[in-house]
Amino acid sequence: MAHRALIAIIFFVGFGSFSTNIEAQPYEFAIYPDAWFNSTDGVRLGARFLGEMQGTFKDGPHRVDAGIWLATKLPEKPVSYYLSYTNPIPAISSYMNEGSVQLISSVRTGYSVHKLQINKRWQRGFQELDYIEASMFTSRQGHFDAEYQPYRYLWQQGWRTMIGANIRISEKFDRSQFFGDITVQRNVDNNTINYSTATITLNYVINYSGDYKIRLRNFLGFTSDLATPEFKFLSTNGAPVEWQWNAFSRASGTVPTTWLNDGFIHIEGGANLRGYQAYMSELLATIENSPGGQFEFPLHHQSIALNAEIDFPNPLHNKLTNIKYLGDLIEFRTYTFIDVSRGKGTTVLSDPNVEVFPAVVPPKVESVFESEQWLADAGLGFQFSINIPDYLGKDRGIFVRYDLPLWLSSTMNNESNFKFRNVIGFGAIFNF
Repeated sequence: MAHRALIAIIFFVGFGSFSTNIEAQPYEFAIYPDAWFNSTDGVRLGARFLGEMQGTFKDGPHRVDAGIWLATKLPEKPVSYYLSYTNPIPAISSYMNEGSVQLISSVRTGYSVHKLQINKRWQRGFQELDYIEASMFTSRQGHFDAEYQPYRYLWQQGWRTMIGANIRISEKFDRSQFFGDITVQRNVDNNTINYSTATITLNYVINYSGDYKIRLRNFLGFTSDLATPEFKFLSTNGAPVEWQWNAFSRASGTVPTTWLNDGFIHIEGGANLRGYQAYMSELLATIENSPGGQFEFPLHHQSIALNAEIDFPNPLHNKLTNIKYLGDLIEFRTYTFIDVSRGKGTTVLSDPNVEVFPAVVPPKVESVFESEQWLADAGLGFQFSINIPDYLGKDRGIFVRYDLPLWLSSTMNNESNFKFRNVIGFGAIFNF
């Protein structure tokens, strides 16, 4: 199969090159034990591996970021892994402006991705936060086991062959910071309906005065009408395919299922209407617990959103930042927020494990998420983070939010627009 051939190429190129060069320069491996949990695997035990040529400080050839794990409940596929191999391309590289080829292979939690990617970075001097990064890629990816997914209706099983490109832009100014991300993809499988997807995310932070900051985020998402459901957009979270890159959302059970179904958990991404998480979770739980069938669901093929937060000072943040050595890594934010979004289009969802004969019009799931309706929420929030930026200055840490969406523009069942609501969020709304 095509994906097996790609795995073979990754291992041949990666470890073949490794064995050729290790005699010329010592190679360093750092190994870290790793454990995680989900309902299907149980406790997943393994290790992470980081490898590079000695003294290159993640700027040399043959860089490896990998992990391998064994599921203690011994499901059908008990071994899972992740492998990223990066090698510079001298013809398009210079100091701090690397061009590279990257090979990625991952099989875990019922989802498989095998990707070949060409990367190029342009950086302004030693300013790690002033850069442009571009990449072109082709991938073979597929969902093969619905048992892992908390909401199986959002997925269509089978393989996808994708080609695409990504551009990331970061600018650091005296009192502000900007980050932009643009990704476009197209499905190019033969004998299937081809479709395209595109997302644009723009983040701004303005240091207004002292501890007061204004954070703005714009999100635009587009897919073809006939795109498979995992690439379309929820009003509250990112596209389901993005959940695979978040350790808390890639499989059911890591976060308690009752918390998820009650709308107590919010995973950042997409339109980020965090105040509507309870409504969306109720819809998802309703169809998940229904017998095999079809439903017209507010999974949009177009999405537009604005998220805004205003930070204000709090004494706990000041105490944490004064801790010796740790103060620069720890942050406790307090903020007010507002989210505004509109989605267009609906999607007919089917249970991937049940053959459905669409002889009748699928029932429409009633909700506040009507196509082309503007929705908004507002409230207070708190975020605790431990962030150790990587060698390029990008965020790398744990972000936990507690948000209180006290006002919603639209409600159901005569519920008051003003009401005490709360959600716990994993991941920062504003990533840099």
